[in-house]
Amino acid sequence: MSDPFATAAAALATNPALAERQARALCVQAPGDPRPRLILASALRRLGRAGDALPMLRDLAQRWPRAARTRYELGACLSDLGQPQAALAQLEAATGLDRSLSEAWRAIEALAFAAGDVARETAAKAALARIDQADPAVGQAAEWIVLGRYDQAEPLLQTRCRQHPDDTEAVRLLACCYIAANALDDAEVLLRHVLTLRPDFALARFDLARALFLRREGEAAAKELAPLIDADPDNAAYRNLKAACLGLLGDDHGAEALQAGLARQFPDNPSVAINHGHALRTAGMRDAAIAAYRRALALRPETGEAWWSLANLKVGALSEADEAAMRGLLSRDLPAEDRLHVAYALGRRAEDAGDADTAFALYQAGAALVRARQTVPLPDYDAELAANRALFTPEFLAERADWGDPDPAPIFIVGLPRSGSTLVEQILASHGAVEGTMELPFIPALAARIERDGGLAALADVPRDTVRGWGAHYLANTAIHRRLGRARFIDKMPNNFRHIGLIRLILPNARIIDARRHPMASCFSCFKQLFAQGQDFTYDLGDLARYYRHYLDIVRHFRPIAPAAVRTQIYEDLVDDTEGQVRALLDWLGLPFDPATLRFFENSRAVRTVSSEQVRQPIYRSGLDHWRAFETHLAPLATGLGDAMETWRA
Repeated sequence: MSDPFATAAAALATNPALAERQARALCVQAPGDPRPRLILASALRRLGRAGDALPMLRDLAQRWPRAARTRYELGACLSDLGQPQAALAQLEAATGLDRSLSEAWRAIEALAFAAGDVARETAAKAALARIDQADPAVGQAAEWIVLGRYDQAEPLLQTRCRQHPDDTEAVRLLACCYIAANALDDAEVLLRHVLTLRPDFALARFDLARALFLRREGEAAAKELAPLIDADPDNAAYRNLKAACLGLLGDDHGAEALQAGLARQFPDNPSVAINHGHALRTAGMRDAAIAAYRRALALRPETGEAWWSLANLKVGALSEADEAAMRGLLSRDLPAEDRLHVAYALGRRAEDAGDADTAFALYQAGAALVRARQTVPLPDYDAELAANRALFTPEFLAERADWGDPDPAPIFIVGLPRSGSTLVEQILASHGAVEGTMELPFIPALAARIERDGGLAALADVPRDTVRGWGAHYLANTAIHRRLGRARFIDKMPNNFRHIGLIRLILPNARIIDARRHPMASCFSCFKQLFAQGQDFTYDLGDLARYYRHYLDIVRHFRPIAPAAVRTQIYEDLVDDTEGQVRALLDWLGLPFDPATLRFFENSRAVRTVSSEQVRQPIYRSGLDHWRAFETHLAPLATGLGDAMETWRA
């Protein structure tokens, strides 16, 4: 004979109206038993009648204060009635009584996210990660991953996966460790294995979408997200990642619309406000972006990313009151992530005020915090240069001059960040025949695969059809970014200078513009910039000097053996003689002069780099020698640059 209490409770999830009727009958049959009253209250809440359920739940909680599920239902009811703080008190009481009560943890997680309470949200996620795993060891690893303790989780998971390669939970978690370590290809392999075994495993598909996005493959990431969003259209994490993918694909208005929706739904979460601000900035809505960043600070004044985002607009968005607030924050015990952002923002404020000593000290403090969290070593530049010189000889390129895809559409702009590349892009993208895209990931991704398959030396044995296929694949991947249908397009990934030989091999008619700036100006501009990701060489003056010299060596190797493909554009010359330099550059590209290129600052296209506001203004000379105010602090940089200080133009 079935248990009528269990039957009524089971109906809650699928038919709360039936559960209500059954619970009312049981209340009559067993008036002293609290169970039917709890089921009735839960049914009423699920039917949208939380106000009717509340008095009943309060009475039950008072009578049976150690009943965890009653506390959970009371917390859920208070949440539905718009009383989040009272709800959290009851929900945390419930988890204190029963640490395995996953419904209460999920409710805490949702309320904490809505409030932007990162610490409480993380604690709830960690508890859920542990609870959701059947194996205690895997549960421990899952909890460590949420807490960012990947170094502890990874060895445990590697052992588990070797012993149980089809344990999809353990394999997914190991992939999360690889994502954190930026081993994105390894993570993809693991996650695709998991999805082969469990195609409906939503967490694994979301992690795969994350890995693809971090590899800057927006189209592939969006494809993985699509079924998840279809199944759960209100999921904030899915929508946020979709917005990021749309940004990668150049749909800036679509990205902003998604972020605006999240900002409306979660008005008390500062991270959501910041993401909306970033989307607004990219779309060229500066004032609205400032308002979004200010909203984040109103919600949580110590939010370092919001302070840095205001400073990084480079339009004087910070006031004296802001400076005082940031100084006060640095005197407190801040999380490292907030501290480094505030240090950079306050450094920018001090620099704008002409206080070079204070500004440099703050930049240096912020850079030290960034370096402390870096785990991946910098490349071996000497080995990389030697490999390029050994393989890419005049004879090698001449023999393969027609192997690649002959399409002349691509224009690559390479060099160091902060060397005028965004200005060159904005000028060219104002030409009627040229479309600016973004820093596309496809050449670095191909180079990484080649490195895994034997390195540059292995290219000597690659057949003609493969080389042409690589070029065609690059062009196919870029097609989604070419929204204007223009004859030529720009790929502005600066680090592509490391792959000039590969570009020349697979796209022999592509043009490569080396955007170059005085080494001290370029390197210092990098040093004081907090990049969203990558560019790990920019947080130490010695590393910057080595990277700049490596850049010069690579470009100088290719310029004489591929003179038609590589042209150096000196930033200082572009500032001094804009029209003359633009005409010469267009002539080299085989393009007629277009007067719009001299009015580049009127171009309303989205700009995704840190120079977004600067290239929306006419060219100005004031920043050319700005580094000289910091010259005494930059002595290690000058020493590391050596003769490049004198020969950088050559």
